[in-house]
Amino acid sequence: MLPRRHFLQSLAATTAVAGMAGSRVLAHAHEGHDHSHDAFKISLAEWSLHRTLRDQSVGVTNLDFPKIAKEQFGIDAVEYVNQFFKDKARDENYLKELQKRCDDNGVKSVLIMVDGEGRLGDPNKEGRAKAVENHHQWVDAAKFLGCHSIRVNAASGGSYLDQINYAADGLRSLSEYAAKQDINVIVENHGGLSSNGAWLAVVMERVGMDNCGTLPDFGNFHISRGKNGEEFNRYHGVQALMPYAKAVSAKTHDFDEEGNEKHTDYLKMMKIVTDFGYHGYVGIEYEGGGLSEAEGILASKKLLERVRDQLAKA
Repeated sequence: MLPRRHFLQSLAATTAVAGMAGSRVLAHAHEGHDHSHDAFKISLAEWSLHRTLRDQSVGVTNLDFPKIAKEQFGIDAVEYVNQFFKDKARDENYLKELQKRCDDNGVKSVLIMVDGEGRLGDPNKEGRAKAVENHHQWVDAAKFLGCHSIRVNAASGGSYLDQINYAADGLRSLSEYAAKQDINVIVENHGGLSSNGAWLAVVMERVGMDNCGTLPDFGNFHISRGKNGEEFNRYHGVQALMPYAKAVSAKTHDFDEEGNEKHTDYLKMMKIVTDFGYHGYVGIEYEGGGLSEAEGILASKKLLERVRDQLAKA
């Protein structure tokens, strides 16, 4: 059993040791590095800490996330995952406390990743309408916290063309609600046909709303899994989704001895991202098991900063 204070101390120790983070990175974190001229900004996706947050013996909750992001990793922008405050979307006191903790630590709330609220592309019209309604509370919460978007899924059923129609209908309905609050509805490639970059690009065109876009994830292009699983080329997928991107998810799993991600050529991928003129937040989403969550986040951050420097010199 690891008490909360010991967990936070171990995170601090990991940061301090940080041959992986480097003294220059930490200096930037503490000296208020000016990001205004950077090719892109770095945020932290809460899913990177999902094992920690699920371990009740640690005692770390969603309310601790802003402070951990800033103090332990030098990251001043966060992306929430709704399952870690599932019953709090309409709890104004809770949201006020979360916002206060962001303000106290100089942290910006970027978006909320929403799962488990029904299929926005449900083939059943009533099911689709119910899913849209279920997402309304997260639009409201995102507005309250100062986020620019909620990340949703475009899960559906039926033929390829039917799923375009169903997903576009649900997304359009939700985006119409979100537009009234100046919130974006962004879709991640997250399994099924949504992991087919061409399919999702067509859905975006069909929705045709300025506040409906994408969140390209570098590692989620598995259309189907298993022995004969189908996978969409990740570079082609990001290329297809970047014209609609309002956020980007830097998925990482494993690193080689030079600190490169083994599955994604980050220089190649981030050049695709920045060639579209994207200068927004790129969210670290470490999902690997080879490093601890803290080490994986630091390795991801170091890689992104190195690539950002390389792109600036190119």
